[in-house]
Amino acid sequence: MAHSFLLSLLFLLLTVPAALANGSPKTYIFRVDSRTKPAIFPTHYHWYTSEFTQPSNILHVYDTVFHGFSASLNPSQAASVLRHPSILAAFEDRRRQLHTTRSPQFLGLRNQRGLWSDSDYGSDVIIGVFDTGVWPERRSFSDLNLGPVPSRWKGVCETGAKFTAQNCNRKIVGARFFSKGHEAGGFGGIGGGINDTIEFRSPRDADGHGTHTASTAAGRYAFRASMSGYASGIAKGVAPKARLAIYKVCWKNAGCFDSDILAAFDAAVADGVDVISISIGGGDGVSSPYYLDPIAIGAYGAVSRGVFVSSSAGNDGPNGMSVTNLAPWLMTVGAGTIDRNFPAEVVLSDGRKFSGVSLYAGSPLKGKMYPLVYPGKSGVLSASLCMENSLDPNEVRGKIVICDRGSNPRVAKGMVVKKAGGIGMILANGVSNGEGLVGDAHLLPACSVGSYEGNAIKSFLSSNTTASATINFYGTVIGVKPAPVVASFSARGPNGLNPEILKPDLIAPGVNILAAWTDAVGPTGLDLDTRKTEFNILSGTSMACPHVSGAAALLKSAHPDWSPAAIRSAMMTTASRVNNKLQAMTDEATGKAATPYDFGAGHLNLDLAMDPGLVYDLTNEDYVTFLCAIEYGPKTIQVITRSPVNCPMKKPVPENLNYPSIAALFSSSATGTSSKSFFRTVTNVGQTNAVYRVKVEAPKGVSVSVKPTKLVFSETVRKLNYYVTISMDSKNVVLDDSGAVFGSLSWTDGKHIVRSTITVTQLEPL
Repeated sequence: MAHSFLLSLLFLLLTVPAALANGSPKTYIFRVDSRTKPAIFPTHYHWYTSEFTQPSNILHVYDTVFHGFSASLNPSQAASVLRHPSILAAFEDRRRQLHTTRSPQFLGLRNQRGLWSDSDYGSDVIIGVFDTGVWPERRSFSDLNLGPVPSRWKGVCETGAKFTAQNCNRKIVGARFFSKGHEAGGFGGIGGGINDTIEFRSPRDADGHGTHTASTAAGRYAFRASMSGYASGIAKGVAPKARLAIYKVCWKNAGCFDSDILAAFDAAVADGVDVISISIGGGDGVSSPYYLDPIAIGAYGAVSRGVFVSSSAGNDGPNGMSVTNLAPWLMTVGAGTIDRNFPAEVVLSDGRKFSGVSLYAGSPLKGKMYPLVYPGKSGVLSASLCMENSLDPNEVRGKIVICDRGSNPRVAKGMVVKKAGGIGMILANGVSNGEGLVGDAHLLPACSVGSYEGNAIKSFLSSNTTASATINFYGTVIGVKPAPVVASFSARGPNGLNPEILKPDLIAPGVNILAAWTDAVGPTGLDLDTRKTEFNILSGTSMACPHVSGAAALLKSAHPDWSPAAIRSAMMTTASRVNNKLQAMTDEATGKAATPYDFGAGHLNLDLAMDPGLVYDLTNEDYVTFLCAIEYGPKTIQVITRSPVNCPMKKPVPENLNYPSIAALFSSSATGTSSKSFFRTVTNVGQTNAVYRVKVEAPKGVSVSVKPTKLVFSETVRKLNYYVTISMDSKNVVLDDSGAVFGSLSWTDGKHIVRSTITVTQLEPL
């Protein structure tokens, strides 16, 4: 049904009146049934250019994770292609956004023992990073003492502007760039040519984001690392000896186009990567169905060939149902804090002090008081947000300016204040950001404060026309408690497409992460920031994702026979739900206890993931059964899987996908007691002879029964099944604000604890 709706909708969009039919070209991605290629054509490219469109229109030909092509066509040309019987589906190109040294230790990694030692630091694993490219000269990308490039590697080192074959080495084993979708104009004509004054037409990174994520996943040891004195120490990635393959799909100030991302998936899998790290997604917290989502489609093609794919959950938290990259074959990663902070302090003229954070590294204010001003008191929104050209220099010159967070980049607000003659800035969170703080390398003395502090400072100013303040900076503090805390910006569940699958899967370090940086821009990324820094400190689920990519590389190196699903399961079932005070993790936005809608299975704990005991494995057939269960038709499923499928006569249920978490959905109109049953299979990857017993933490008003209650493994018995029945009493269940309640189911043999989160949710009836 979904497939016919998709084609009908697109056909209506394309079969427009003749007067409009030859409108401006757009990029379309076409899924082709490759089995129907006539034998007369030697390649798919020959077929596409003979029967579908002109060679000059084609941007990318896909033949590894996806069969088809992307082309720049006007609507009538696209409608003509769509009528060909071999076309399974088509969709317009879209623009995506990037989800922007202490973290390896915080994950439990230690030199000479544990996972680092057992995996040889990931030395033979190749991580493909889809991002803005790389600045290869950084120490993080040294190949000193690395062995030869793995012989299975088939990739290339593409050259271009400021990037030569010598920029690849035994560490950066390959580099490619994908710009055709961007240059063709992409979605609605957005994009166009590359601006060669600010970009490199090559894998070289003009933005910094890609260099940062690549070194987070697999950066080598870099001694005496810091960002202008902040976070000083030894910088290193999660898998320091893993190899990197760079796929530049995102361009400075232009985002990342689906057609280019899909081409990168196609190339990376053919090249021979083991892990793909993609800190990219929709920027609005809205997810497309899997058959319209090239990240989901490309990732399926990768996972079906044994490649692990780690993706960022998005930065639209703390709003509920904001998590993106929802496909069950993807690892979806949210962000948490680490035990390091960069405190700053606002001191008011009445002596009160308000805590905040900052990465300002210039001349301090040395305790001198300056008049305070809040442009927002005028009621003009652009002034309260310190937008470009919104501030009157006569009002802010020589003063500390209070700016509200939102709309324009945080560091850009500081630049606006500086250009208007302001001395410093207090960046105040709104209610939506709560107390969640992110450090920034501001160009003037500046301090970020939470919503409560911001309101208190504004209130003081409104009742004291001569109010003044100063800002103090305290450098780097290590050993912060509690940590981790769920970052306020980290996208949250429930899963907006299929709530039967809990997303995000887990969280990893994503706040104030030090990693390598480009020389093309300063640490703020602003055009007027001319500072150069080898390392930068960034926050976002973009930073959390490569931590999991590096972790996957270590697990793949230690367990080369594990599937992507087994690797994900090992991370999820061993994830931690407590902080370094051994208390329940909290939510930065509210200060209250966090839930699995915030952190999924918990916080990545690599010390335990190496030896999880049991794993929940999945095959391609399991994912197909899931797609049948959510009522995708065979043709729609083929858009994702490449191959024709037949759904079983008896409709499967999506919650029986062998996922490491369990989500029970009940109708809010149900009265009395309602029950649901779930089927799971566990595979023993620990000691050959083991006996596991079940332990259940049932939420109040919910009963959970498991059969059997004991699993006995032996040399001949490696896989065992069990059933879970969850019953909810609508009179006694106490749901939280999200309409859910949470518990867990664990299997333990005395050494391992294999924990699965249980989510019980009441949904409005359709």
